[in-house]
Amino acid sequence: MGKLVIHQEKIEDIAALVSICPFGAMTASEGKVEIGAACRMCKLCVKKSGGAVEFVEDAPEPAVDKSKWQGIAVYIDHVDGRIHPVSFELLGKARELADKIHQQVFALFMGENIGSGAEELRHYGVDKVFVCDKPVLSQFNIEIYAKVFESFIRQVQPATILVGATPVGRQLAPRVAARFHTGLTADCTVLDIHENTDLVQIRPAFGGNIMAEILTPNTRPQMATVRYKIMEAPQRTKEAQGVIVPLEVKEELSSRIEVLGITKKPREKSIEHADVLVVAGRGVKKKEDLALVEELAEALGGDVACTRPLVEVGWMDPRRQIGLSGRTVRPKLIITCGVSGAIQFVAGMEHSEEIFAINTDPKAAIFKVANYAVVGDIYEVLPQLIANIKQGREIA
Repeated sequence: MGKLVIHQEKIEDIAALVSICPFGAMTASEGKVEIGAACRMCKLCVKKSGGAVEFVEDAPEPAVDKSKWQGIAVYIDHVDGRIHPVSFELLGKARELADKIHQQVFALFMGENIGSGAEELRHYGVDKVFVCDKPVLSQFNIEIYAKVFESFIRQVQPATILVGATPVGRQLAPRVAARFHTGLTADCTVLDIHENTDLVQIRPAFGGNIMAEILTPNTRPQMATVRYKIMEAPQRTKEAQGVIVPLEVKEELSSRIEVLGITKKPREKSIEHADVLVVAGRGVKKKEDLALVEELAEALGGDVACTRPLVEVGWMDPRRQIGLSGRTVRPKLIITCGVSGAIQFVAGMEHSEEIFAINTDPKAAIFKVANYAVVGDIYEVLPQLIANIKQGREIA
């Protein structure tokens, strides 16, 4: 980056200089020209001012010594010691990344009475499990948890930190990243790493129109959040590996926040756990026509989901939406009905075991990820599909 510097003594015609800016960012006051917030750094004034305006590059920041930052760390998300499945998925990805650069995998586990959970982590390819087990950590408190997280980073200095995009992870990761003035990429769908330990973070951007490749080459640690069911969880090994390391925090773990109590939400059925999903897209013309999609889901013993447009018009509950702005799913079978296949949607379901897509457009993007593609009208295909399923059951 840089800034524009005005050499007032070189200005020959103030009005002419001010008129150069197409955004009206230049103003004249008391015989001097100033540049305001409307400036878009187009540098047209630099080219046409005759030397009155100069662009000055900022001094480069000192490069971080990457050799001092080693290893891939995973924050272990849990509720009362029960580890969230996304943490296991991230441990699998961390192991994959660490093996590429020949470094270790660390796990950060904080809470109260979490010894058995820490032992379980040793069966998932972790080299060191850093455990902070204290009564003050029994309930999630953003200030206290952030202090422990910060202490862990300063002591261990991991090159990369992966955090699950859970309600806790979404609060904790940005707060920690801000303390180290480092970058944080949210909701990554692909992660890779260069030999120099730069993490390649890929996620949809600009409304899902492109896949952005983001790097954090000048600061450490690098931080990324990943949603549940995006990565592949590793197999649990029979033999425990790695070691458990008590994490000592010298800073006083006090907080201005007092947790008065916790009210647990009633357990609800979620599309994230369904083995079979039938998804309604823009191809569904009326709300009443969702009955056809529901009938197919019922015939298969599955559940119904949808794309974002159907939520926006109020036809379906937001909890049934698939995509980066909804839920991420990985069923054994997913049938999309009239779904075009926008990047945002595909990112939330592309890891399904079998993808069966129905669309009238033979060039629909959904067909690029589908295992089975049917070019046809859902109003013609679904009734026949339902009839065949029911007939097959009768024969059986």
